[in-house]
Amino acid sequence: MGNLLKVLTCTDLEQGPNFFLDFENAQPTESEKEIYNQVNVVLKDAEGILEDLQSYRGAGHEIREAIQHPNDEKLQEKAWGAVVPLVGKLKKFYEFSQRLEAGLRGLLGALTSTPYSPTQHLEREQALAKQFAEILHFTLRFDELKMTNPAIQNDFSYYRRTLSRMRINNVPAEGENEVNNELANRMSLFYAEATPMLKTLSDATTKFVSENKNLPIENTTDCLSTMASVCRVMLETPEYRSRFTNEDTVSFCLRVMVGVIILYDHVHPVGAFAKTSKIDMKGCIKVLKDQPPNSVEGLLNALRYTTKHLNDETTSKQIKSMLQ
Repeated sequence: MGNLLKVLTCTDLEQGPNFFLDFENAQPTESEKEIYNQVNVVLKDAEGILEDLQSYRGAGHEIREAIQHPNDEKLQEKAWGAVVPLVGKLKKFYEFSQRLEAGLRGLLGALTSTPYSPTQHLEREQALAKQFAEILHFTLRFDELKMTNPAIQNDFSYYRRTLSRMRINNVPAEGENEVNNELANRMSLFYAEATPMLKTLSDATTKFVSENKNLPIENTTDCLSTMASVCRVMLETPEYRSRFTNEDTVSFCLRVMVGVIILYDHVHPVGAFAKTSKIDMKGCIKVLKDQPPNSVEGLLNALRYTTKHLNDETTSKQIKSMLQ
């Protein structure tokens, strides 16, 4: 039986794939190991990135003082000294997004390849499916923290303004070695996004589809919709849910389900909310609403505000009202 723990054969095909994806214990098989090890090198740094972002306090006070007293050199130096190491952190976060993108593309290549269907891939390659889920989980957590921290963009704007002023006045800037102009432009675009990591993933997935023209787009979108269905079925089926040994696995599943819906909505031509969508959106929203309200408000907001097609005319009134 390998990693797969199959229970309750599905009588209603409309329900979608029905198997237990072992997010807690899945281990790579021999054929998964190469991709698994590459992605693991990236994922082992994810928790540290989130901790750094969570503790990011910003240099708001120093910046305000410097702006209010433009002729006080000491205050200018103090603000610059506070901002430079913070921009070093922002650079690290941005570079991590590039590594995460490369990891995602490796996983997509493995989980969408012929001759297997997306369901067969997710059943057979549970360790890779788990890593894909971990990337989505990280992405939503990163973006939640970034959205609630306005200091990030304020610090970076101040850094860029000060740097250009120093260049005009030919003042050497020790921080410039950290972030050259081209990198600063890319970082600006990244942090200007409300949900930068999600944008990175959706762009990477779209690029993966366009670069693999011999691979039908359905292979990729079906991989995403299958993952959403698997999470939903595991959450709403007591027999599956009782197998979770860690209480965090429920919130992990919920976050992954929402992440994969948002990704599908950005990548699929008609999105996740249309009648033709392969994701049971009503079922997914119901699962979210069945949780304690304070634990899922952020996820419901992610569906409300970071999806692409929710407000399309093709979205049913019922789904719109469920998310109001």
